[in-house]
Amino acid sequence: MNFFLHLLQLLVFLLCFKQSLCFSATQAMVLPLKTETGLNSQPSNKLSFHHNVTLTVELTVGSPPQAVTMVLDTGSELPWLNCKKKTQTLTSVFNPLSSSSYSRIPCISPICQKQTRDLPNPVVCDEEKLCNVFVSYADGSSLEGNLASDTFRIGSLNKPGTLFGCMGLGSSSNPQEDAKTTGLMGMNRGSLSFVTQLGLSKFSYCISGRDSSGVLILGEGNHSWVGNMAYTPLVQMSTPLPSYDRFAYTVKLEGIKVGNKILALEKSILVPDHTGAGQTMVDSGTQFTFLLGPVYTALKNEFLVQTKGVLVPLGDPNFVFQGAMDSCFRVPANKGKLPPLPTVGLMLNGAEMVVGEELLLYRVPGMVKGGDWVYCMTFGNSDLLGIAAFVVGNHHQQNLWMEYDLAKSRLGFVETRRDGSQQATQHVRVTSRHRLAPPSSPSLPSGYHFARLGFLSSRINLIHISLT
Repeated sequence: MNFFLHLLQLLVFLLCFKQSLCFSATQAMVLPLKTETGLNSQPSNKLSFHHNVTLTVELTVGSPPQAVTMVLDTGSELPWLNCKKKTQTLTSVFNPLSSSSYSRIPCISPICQKQTRDLPNPVVCDEEKLCNVFVSYADGSSLEGNLASDTFRIGSLNKPGTLFGCMGLGSSSNPQEDAKTTGLMGMNRGSLSFVTQLGLSKFSYCISGRDSSGVLILGEGNHSWVGNMAYTPLVQMSTPLPSYDRFAYTVKLEGIKVGNKILALEKSILVPDHTGAGQTMVDSGTQFTFLLGPVYTALKNEFLVQTKGVLVPLGDPNFVFQGAMDSCFRVPANKGKLPPLPTVGLMLNGAEMVVGEELLLYRVPGMVKGGDWVYCMTFGNSDLLGIAAFVVGNHHQQNLWMEYDLAKSRLGFVETRRDGSQQATQHVRVTSRHRLAPPSSPSLPSGYHFARLGFLSSRINLIHISLT
């Protein structure tokens, strides 16, 4: 019996791998996620990054259910929905008046007085004595509305009384892109985040670099088939500091390599200073990876040295892609692939994430110089964005199984796809430098939820797998 069970699991895994699903063939529920894309090149922080690539989940909210699309963001706390009136350009909204289970939170409620303590902006009482929440971003975008509750449904999981911001006012630096989604699903460790409200001890996801499909898993599970994960501890900070996000998924950055050369960096620049500036955050809501100015400059200079004669610099000092990436190159459009490049390694406490090939350079959409494509390095200068932190974005999380283990306060990752050619350099690989012990493999309880990641143009049907 065990033999046939293992054989069936193997056949399901091979089928899933062929479709780049990246998930374990264990009792599961699958629902669609998609990746929204846009062409914004303005300097930005959180919200503007979503204009370029966003991981979105489709679910329903309210009674009767209303379909909504929410950005999956491990870098923020408050889940919120756009509750504005529909217009010709704004069609993805939530209508609270149509939901019998919708409830606004009053100011006198303990929820308003206590559970909002982790929000970056303090709540206020509006004229109706309701709990008013406000979110703002470095690009000038902002949203304001009432803290409310309603029933959220993910597959067969119903969560009555889920708290969220029902936003009715706000401004956006890019309304056309923001209109593509209904809201944002905050997934950090704050008291109002979706993770905290669901009581999750673990969640994980995989984003395939081949076709940008993947999987989001909410809950525990056995994914031992992906191999031994490399783990790095999540950094805890109990003391509030003005420039430190205590609820972000923060890891310790110990160094950076270009090829086999470790950059000569002062250790003090890789750790937070007395204000908290300089933490290293892993963020699914940011597309690329951003480094503090001195570290970015050191990486850029060494990369230029090692690619001299291989890559042709753009030669335009006034061009800065997305306001933070000025290490750009010209690549002949008639060439089918990029030349061999040195890898860039992020040396973390316990593991090393190594990025290479097409994930190291990104072609600027629609930009051509004399018959050449323009490519920019996918590491940017966070100083130019007004971010006093290192941020590891979702672009460098492709082809990795990313596991957020809150119970053990650690982040795990392992490569989930290798190139078909044994001679080819891996697009992303993980090197354990002093690997922690692999986790146990708990049985999969009921309420284990999968969510499918994929491009808007590559929708995948629901898949239900149940092995007993």
